[in-house]
Amino acid sequence: MLKKLLKTGKHSSNINFGLLIFRVGVSAMMMTHGWGKFQKVLNGDFTFGDPLGIGVEASLILAAFAEFICSILIILGLTTRYAAVPLMITMIVAWRIAHGDDPFGTQEKSVFYLLSYLMIFITGPGKYSLDQKLFGK
Repeated sequence: MLKKLLKTGKHSSNINFGLLIFRVGVSAMMMTHGWGKFQKVLNGDFTFGDPLGIGVEASLILAAFAEFICSILIILGLTTRYAAVPLMITMIVAWRIAHGDDPFGTQEKSVFYLLSYLMIFITGPGKYSLDQKLFGK
């Protein structure tokens, strides 16, 4: 199972380049959402929502970890599929709980990111990644 999750797959050069651009672009945009949360954690400012009822500190730390740290891992292509999981969970929480009563126009961004990270989880990082360098054949 572990080998399958770390396998990068065999794609054409165009697909590999497309995966690189998509992976880096989506995650760089997500980092802009996570940076503020990461800064709040570092500064000890734990004002944040508690959509899961686990406490505001835990909610903020988990969101900052997913949106900032996991985005960096995906940009690097390092443990890409594993890093996509917290991001997918965070986007499900954002879509269904945090913005559950909002109109779809407000929910749309979290749905877009959810689908993007689902695609990255399914396809893997591609050839131009640290996963390929470290775990590829």
